[in-house]
Amino acid sequence: MLPLSDAASRIKGQEMFQILATARELERKGKDILHFELGDPDFSTPDNIVKAAFKSLKEGDTHYTPSSGLHDLKLMAQKVTLKSRGFTPDIDQLVVTSGANVQIYYAIACTVNPGDEVIVPDPGFVSYYSILNFLNVKSVPVPLREDLGFTMKPEDIEKAITPRTKMIIINSPSNPTGGVVNKEQWQKIYNIAVKYNLYILSDEIYARMVYPDSEKFFSPSEFDKCKKNTIIVNGFSKAYAMTGWRLGVLTAPSHVAERVALLQETQLSCVPGFIQKAGIEALSDRSTPYVKNMLEEYRKRRDIMVDGLNGISGINCYKPKGAFYVFPNIVETGYKSRELANDLLMNAGIACAPGPVFGPHGEGYLRFCYVNSIQNIEKMLERLNKFLSAGK
Repeated sequence: MLPLSDAASRIKGQEMFQILATARELERKGKDILHFELGDPDFSTPDNIVKAAFKSLKEGDTHYTPSSGLHDLKLMAQKVTLKSRGFTPDIDQLVVTSGANVQIYYAIACTVNPGDEVIVPDPGFVSYYSILNFLNVKSVPVPLREDLGFTMKPEDIEKAITPRTKMIIINSPSNPTGGVVNKEQWQKIYNIAVKYNLYILSDEIYARMVYPDSEKFFSPSEFDKCKKNTIIVNGFSKAYAMTGWRLGVLTAPSHVAERVALLQETQLSCVPGFIQKAGIEALSDRSTPYVKNMLEEYRKRRDIMVDGLNGISGINCYKPKGAFYVFPNIVETGYKSRELANDLLMNAGIACAPGPVFGPHGEGYLRFCYVNSIQNIEKMLERLNKFLSAGK
């Protein structure tokens, strides 16, 4: 066998997909599995968005588009940003990408050198760690504190900074915890970034999924309009149930956006026009009722799951303020996270993700995605209670 590159050996992937593969194999063998491992909305993409893509296809939008995205989608992104974050980014600050996940790669690759350091949330989205590792950049985990609603303590961030630090990654609302960073916390974090001349990579993929009974969503882009320190990662996958469409819009300082567009041009060429036309429709007011209805359904599921988990001996579950994940503390059960997640999959038919998948401070937790029906949530809670009641 011919050798691979050093970079290839550092690729980790996303373990949740590996858990899904094991669960599917068990299903093929006849086992009934309840799926809570992957954050893929169980709703269909709203009809108006699908119709917009179909119309675009019928009109022949099947050719190359500008590598940085359609001008009309950027115009719509400007309007939505003004409404949601209080400023209008310049056109040359926007890059339309194939999903939000790739924006993390593009942004880091264009701003951070091998050997540099990036502060990451712990626990945090697995792609942060995987991408940094691939690019030979050092991840510096800073814990999300449960007593602070699963957010970082600004003092912890400042203590982690060294002369090699180039970026702080924040995900609010958070995957895997559902924690939301408030304006006061953001102000302190932004001040740190300015003090040490650091980029903030603000992952806002769940920005439209903050519950009405929780903190109001706030973006650090409101401080600098993405002209200096802030880079926004955002996409259509979660709020619009468009995971399979692979569409996002990056907002960044213009000199960063220019390089990102060229990197995408090199790797991908462009995002298909008919998908971008669907994105224009998604950002229109016609989609608002769909988004509100989905969020209300997620709120109902959240409340049932949190109440149910807190009613099980040995489990303590924080009520998330956003996204569609719960991150219950399972320390009192006596199980390690991977041990319990594996036993639940193999013996109780429950697929979930062990906390350490998301970083060292994830030990003692499990992640459940409530992108499943209330009926299946109740069934899962019953199975989980029965399994734990039986003891090791």
